Amino acid sequence: MPITPLHLGPALGIGLPLKRFIHVPTFILANVMLDLEPFIVLVLGLPYPLHGYFHTFLLAIPVGVGLSLFMYSTDKYFQSLYKLLLLENGNKKLKAFVASGVSGTVLHILLDSPLYSDIRPFYPVDVNPLYNPSYASIINDICIFLGLIGLLYYIALVIYNVKNKLQRTDTNLKK
Repeated sequence: MPITPLHLGPALGIGLPLKRFIHVPTFILANVMLDLEPFIVLVLGLPYPLHGYFHTFLLAIPVGVGLSLFMYSTDKYFQSLYKLLLLENGNKKLKAFVASGVSGTVLHILLDSPLYSDIRPFYPVDVNPLYNPSYASIINDICIFLGLIGLLYYIALVIYNVKNKLQRTDTNLKK
C-alpha cells in the first residue's frame, strides 16, 4: 500500500480501543512511517525497489524501537496536541511505547507482504513466503473496516468528552 491512507485504518481501529495499554500516536506513526521508503524511491526516481530494506522485519523492528525511544523522549512536548486530538493515555511506560512502535511496523509489513512481490520480509532470505496477491481485496477491506471502527471509536471519544465538559460546566454553574 505505498503512499495510501489504508494503513491508518488498522492504526486507528486497533490503536484507539487499546489506548489504555499502548501509546496511540507512536502506533499510528509506526503504521505509516515505513511508506516513506516507497515515497522517496518514487519521488527521487531511485534505482531501488519500492519496498526495500525498511519493509523487512530485520530493519522495521529496530525502526519501531527507534521511533518508540524518540516518541518517549519527546512525549512531554506533545501532550497538549495529544490531548486536543483525544490521543492522550495514562500509560507512560517505555514498554508501552516500544510495544506500540514495534507492533506498528510489524503490522505494516504483515499487511504489505501479501500484496507486493518486491518485499522480502524475512531478509536476508530472498523470497516472500507471504506473497499472495489474491488477498489484496481482503486486506484492503480489512483496512477499510478497521478504519471505520477507528472512526466510530474516535467519534464516540469526542461525544464522551463533549458530554463530560457540558456536565462539568452545568455542575459549576449550579454552584
